[in-house]
Amino acid sequence: MVKHLRVALFCIFVSFGGFLFGYDIGVISGCLVMPDFIQRFGELKDDGEWYLSATRQALITSLLSAGTFVGSLAQAFTSDKLGRKWSIFSWTATFTVGTVIQTAANKALAQMLVGRFIAGLGVGALSAIVPLYNGETAPKKYRGTALVLYQLNVILGLFISYCVDLGTHDLEGSVSWRTPVGLQLAWGIILMTGLLFLPDSPRYLLGQGREADARRAIASLNEVDEYDPLVEGTIVELAEGLREENQGGKAGWLECFSHRNMLYKRTINGMMLQFIQQLNGQNFYYCVGPTFFKSAGLPIDSLVIQTILGGVSLAATIPALYLLDKFGRRSSLLFGAAFECACAIIAASVGHTMLAPDGTPSDQLTTSEKQGGQVLVAFAVLHVAGFSMFWGPGPWAYLGESFPLRVRSKCVALGAATNWIWNFLLSYFSPDIAEDIGPLILLIFAGMLAFGFVYVWLFVPEVRGLSLEQIDELYRAKIKPWHSSNWQPTTGTGKNVQEGHGGDAPGLRDAARSSHDAKVPDEHHENVVDEKHSV
Repeated sequence: MVKHLRVALFCIFVSFGGFLFGYDIGVISGCLVMPDFIQRFGELKDDGEWYLSATRQALITSLLSAGTFVGSLAQAFTSDKLGRKWSIFSWTATFTVGTVIQTAANKALAQMLVGRFIAGLGVGALSAIVPLYNGETAPKKYRGTALVLYQLNVILGLFISYCVDLGTHDLEGSVSWRTPVGLQLAWGIILMTGLLFLPDSPRYLLGQGREADARRAIASLNEVDEYDPLVEGTIVELAEGLREENQGGKAGWLECFSHRNMLYKRTINGMMLQFIQQLNGQNFYYCVGPTFFKSAGLPIDSLVIQTILGGVSLAATIPALYLLDKFGRRSSLLFGAAFECACAIIAASVGHTMLAPDGTPSDQLTTSEKQGGQVLVAFAVLHVAGFSMFWGPGPWAYLGESFPLRVRSKCVALGAATNWIWNFLLSYFSPDIAEDIGPLILLIFAGMLAFGFVYVWLFVPEVRGLSLEQIDELYRAKIKPWHSSNWQPTTGTGKNVQEGHGGDAPGLRDAARSSHDAKVPDEHHENVVDEKHSV
């Protein structure tokens, strides 16, 4: 047990960055329907009733996303300057400051908005840098476990935030919303405390000329001696990657859109997948779900429905980890787009034609109107489940495995920034749109999902199980995406092939063909690819 304690701590605390990320996204949606929150930050109607206008709801939900957009880009600078570990620490501290400002807000809407923006800086940075730190630091045999835990913790954070909102919304006074918001202080402190016991990224340490520290970090997390062959091999591999990154000077942002190895296509694909992901419709339910579900007229509290959605998301994430590897990224995205599109169309049609007007007392609802509300919620649940299985993890998997080391952090930052800017736009505009057209807003998401299906079919190739050299070859060969699943690479995964340049050395090509002819099991091949290129 003691032998594996350090690895267990690493997996737990790194994945906890995902929990913090998920909790912060979900917690505000429940606050928007709490009476004390509405009275403090809302407006007074002529009849003396307090309410939160769609514009104020949009500001409160979207200012976090505005901060996340800035943070997701800013981390690309701090992660190289401070290192992955201390960059995570500093951004978690930033998030904690934002939480303090929000929790201390009394009746000043501006203070709440500033706190949301500052917290967003931390959330956006963590959403990009925590997976990067995990990929560069986790022991190879535990890297998959750490990835699973991170994915699950994002959804777990969402679910726990819904549960806390549900448990406190009936409390009197500001404790109803200060408790779920203030709990984020505890999450930030837990993550910062755990980081004190973890090493920095060996790749960062080696890049700073601290080879002895890099050896100690690799040896400690892999539970071997500092001069074990595994440590020696990792050091050589990291040194090769760093040497290549430094060839031709430091990589700039424009290099992400260069024609070399079709990097511009890969970067655009990463950004487009994040754009389509945000307009899937699931974040509409996450951000304004309780307010929207009130229109369904069900006897169940809207916060209960929101909590059910969170539980469904959590449960659906587990099979996603198998489905992405079993059926591939491309097939999963195509099926997910078609399935979610159908759910959105049905929910929109039923909601528009069968729901009672807003404000109708529940005891005056007809049987047809009650059934319409039930169908709307049922297909919302299916929609969110489909997202969690396919479009939730799919675009992030593509980002993590499609770019050479030289520009990886910048390309991931561009993808994450695209995700957050559209999250901001969705959070800001959707409350007003939903207020004007009601459930028909779901047809907008259905249209985007149809567009997503077409885009993936035409432009996104299957990259499951391919090394970075083979992905280079795939794009250079101009293989049609709809033929990419059956494409066989000629480039091997040997260390002599430079990442990002993808050579065609005859010896390596023959070795790759021999390896293919020998029918090496796919599972073993994927592990080799992951172990070589995820460091």
